[in-house]
Amino acid sequence: MLIHQKGGSRENHYPPDPAKPLISIILVTLNAEAYLRTCLLSIINQQYTNIELLVFDGLSTDSTIEIIKEYDTQISYWQSSPDQGIYDAMNKAIQQSTGDWIYFIGADDKLLPGFTNMCEELTSKSNVYYGDMSYSGKVTSRKKYSGYRLSKETICHQAIFYPRAAFEYYSYDLHYPLAADWALNLRLWSDKRFKFVFFPHVIADFSLSGASSLNQDKNFLEDQTRLVKKYLGFVIYLRFCIKKLRTRYKYREY
Repeated sequence: MLIHQKGGSRENHYPPDPAKPLISIILVTLNAEAYLRTCLLSIINQQYTNIELLVFDGLSTDSTIEIIKEYDTQISYWQSSPDQGIYDAMNKAIQQSTGDWIYFIGADDKLLPGFTNMCEELTSKSNVYYGDMSYSGKVTSRKKYSGYRLSKETICHQAIFYPRAAFEYYSYDLHYPLAADWALNLRLWSDKRFKFVFFPHVIADFSLSGASSLNQDKNFLEDQTRLVKKYLGFVIYLRFCIKKLRTRYKYREY
């Protein structure tokens, strides 16, 4: 089964404003009927309207497609077809997008007013902009990242706006089924063509029921130390290794 559909005209609901950057919001779905409508409405109701919405579904068997069709006129492009996982769908969606900035959201997440606030901060196309999140309704301040912090934890996917240029050089590595975004962030952090810039806007509410929250990416964990050394440098690599050894020693005491 393959459904391939051009959505409704973006101009009907999101009149383009050449003075503002166009944001491509990419939403990947699979059997998301329980929460998809809430997510879509959180996007449609944003005050920042210079957006295109792309929905890539992995052949849902519930009512996900029917819900997508309900909002067809507010969706710039959607399709339902087989994929090799979340990041494969994202890579495909990037190819269909036309925005100056790329933003990813899960079907069980929802945008907050801080999304609009962050859109107003997007001024340099060589910057990767990121902000704060709430987690299942609880607001926590993640604050600014350092290279060492990025070695231990990634920036939440729903907190980042990527400049289009980032995906002219990189794509998501499908070897990492749950942490390809972390691997990408490590590569971008080391790339002198890009700079990570933080603003304290609470962009979205992130669901802790998603696959990446409930499971670990074994492939990434096996490669993490090597990736840290390759992309973050020897000093951070050394700190990272010392931290791992201390953690192992601590648990052995119990």
